[in-house]
Amino acid sequence: MKRDERQHLKENELAHTLASVQEFVGPRARMLGLTVVGAIVVVALVAGFIFVRQRSQSRGQELLADALVALDARVVPAAAAGAAGDAPAAAQFNATGTFSTEAAKLNAAMPKLQAAADAYPDQPSGITARYHMAGALAALGRHAEAIEAFDSVATRAGATSLYGRMARLGKADAQAKSGQIDAAIATWKTMVTQDASELPVDAILIELARAYVTKGNAAEAKQTFTQIVDQHPDSPYVQEARAGLQTLSAS
Repeated sequence: MKRDERQHLKENELAHTLASVQEFVGPRARMLGLTVVGAIVVVALVAGFIFVRQRSQSRGQELLADALVALDARVVPAAAAGAAGDAPAAAQFNATGTFSTEAAKLNAAMPKLQAAADAYPDQPSGITARYHMAGALAALGRHAEAIEAFDSVATRAGATSLYGRMARLGKADAQAKSGQIDAAIATWKTMVTQDASELPVDAILIELARAYVTKGNAAEAKQTFTQIVDQHPDSPYVQEARAGLQTLSAS
């Protein structure tokens, strides 16, 4: 076949293909145009959502970092002495980033933790801030507020998440310190059996044993102390458990 004939056939094939495409697209042009526009809108919405989410996460992290700086500030008692002839330690720092008491520091950090927690309550930064806020409330003796905050953390983070489990532990501790011994015991007993692979069981057991002692339940206290000694011989709480057993045996 001659070269010009082959070229003519290729041109005819191309023309036929273009005609077929035009025949398909022609009656569907409006629909295809809408589809393309719809796809562009979807892409724009997804990109906007990702941008807003990343921006809010960044802002949430900034608020959390600011709150943690306040929470981690130094505590320097006003009467702390320096070298001979120097001003008191707190004065040497001009009280910048330092507090004379732990309570003063926690009270100063509280508004920042609250702001970080409320700004993005369901994001990791907000959950972390609320957990630390709950701990600060407990340390200040505001147990009812601490329990409420720990409950919120567990709900938002999920009961089976790390923060959810830690929040339940914090709640039980706040309950025990506020006199709700039975409620605390119930929480600790549940966590010993259900969360043994996720949390330090020996730490939970020692809290449980202390609660039994406070309640005056010697039998349960002995059993729990014994469990620590037998099942967790390398625990830092073994000495306390053994001392507890001796005290209970002598009484």
